[in-house]
Amino acid sequence: MSQLLIAAAAESENPLVPPIPELVIGLIAFVIVFGFLAWKLLPNINKVLEQRREAIEGGIEKAEAAQTEAQSVLEQYKAQLAEARHEAARLRQEAQEQGASLIAEMRAEGQRQREEIVAAGHTQIEADRKAASSALRQDVGKLATELAGKLVGESLEDHARQSRVIDRFLDELDEKAEAAR
Repeated sequence: MSQLLIAAAAESENPLVPPIPELVIGLIAFVIVFGFLAWKLLPNINKVLEQRREAIEGGIEKAEAAQTEAQSVLEQYKAQLAEARHEAARLRQEAQEQGASLIAEMRAEGQRQREEIVAAGHTQIEADRKAASSALRQDVGKLATELAGKLVGESLEDHARQSRVIDRFLDELDEKAEAAR
């Protein structure tokens, strides 16, 4: 019967509820372990978590500062780029104005040189015409004198007479030439 009592007592115990002495001993051991962990381990864990939190916040602050600095540099770059574009446009405008000015000056210089060349040409032509006319008068005068001497049968060597005959003959030729025009 004792076995039956033990079996009955075993059946009356709930396997989910531990016996009271085991519960007290387990609770005391838990409090000791928890106290030791809270005393030794918890400050180290809190210290590591605080360092981690500070590192993360510092990283965020650094990232925000870097982003602010990058934005500032970007604005400066944009301002410099706009200024460079403005300067390039101004230089391009100056170059165009200088080019137009140089072209106008070169045209004026070319026109002046052309007029000088034309005037020099006219002067040279007039001088050449006078020289040719004078040479032609002399040659025609000699020929006319020789021919007149042969026709008349006497010598027309007198210079004054020869000049008058030549001038009269050339004047007649000039009158005929002008009448023909």
